[in-house]
Amino acid sequence: METKLHNFLNSNLLNKYLVGDTSIEESKDVEHFISNYPEAAQAYEELQDNLEIVAKAGAVEAPNHILSNLLDTIEDTNDTKVIHLAQNRRTPWYSIAASAAAILFAVTSFILYQKNIQLNQENNIVVEEIFDLRSDIESNNSKLDQLSRELLKLNNPDARKYVINGNERAKNLKTVAYINPVEKTSMIDVITLPQLPEEQQYQIWAELQDRMVNLGILDESDRRLKQIPYMEDALALSIKIGTKGNNANENDTEVAEISLKDK
Repeated sequence: METKLHNFLNSNLLNKYLVGDTSIEESKDVEHFISNYPEAAQAYEELQDNLEIVAKAGAVEAPNHILSNLLDTIEDTNDTKVIHLAQNRRTPWYSIAASAAAILFAVTSFILYQKNIQLNQENNIVVEEIFDLRSDIESNNSKLDQLSRELLKLNNPDARKYVINGNERAKNLKTVAYINPVEKTSMIDVITLPQLPEEQQYQIWAELQDRMVNLGILDESDRRLKQIPYMEDALALSIKIGTKGNNANENDTEVAEISLKDK
């Protein structure tokens, strides 16, 4: 329904209705939207106010030279030399005034028409910006909500923080793991990962009593909190370098490790 309202506000029906240029069916559609949608009613009121402002602003006197030129033109057309049987008569003043008023009306109408077109374009732009702004607000609210949930997990008193630093093979490697044994959740935050050759990748492993379990791939381009599988009886976490496309191998080169038994 919001799409229909958006299409209606982007159409020219409100402007046509305001100046009485709509058909019977179009008038019914406009009146339906005005009666049932506050946004449409507000837009119609704003158009009415804008038209009134433009009408007042455009109601200016015609420049003096226009009226002077008009009078000179009318007098020149009466310069024909003919023999009159009766006394010559000048053009009545009210005819001149009516002509001047007609010209003034035409000029004013043209100005109002141009300003009405400009206002219509500006109104359409404003409507589009309002809908874009609503979309941006919804997107930002969603991101803030997600960030808030992640911060709640990090600030949970039951969450344990483990800083994992690299060994001699990857001195600049640094990640932080957050493990909550109560809620049984695990997250990892990539701080820095040294660049690897194209065919290699970092993998995070959990060490259990009798085996190693691969928990996923770490990518330096994905520098944000990342959910990883929670392992109930994990003794340690380690980061290894493996080959892309091959099955994860627990004998891959280990570049970082931290014990989970101390906390």
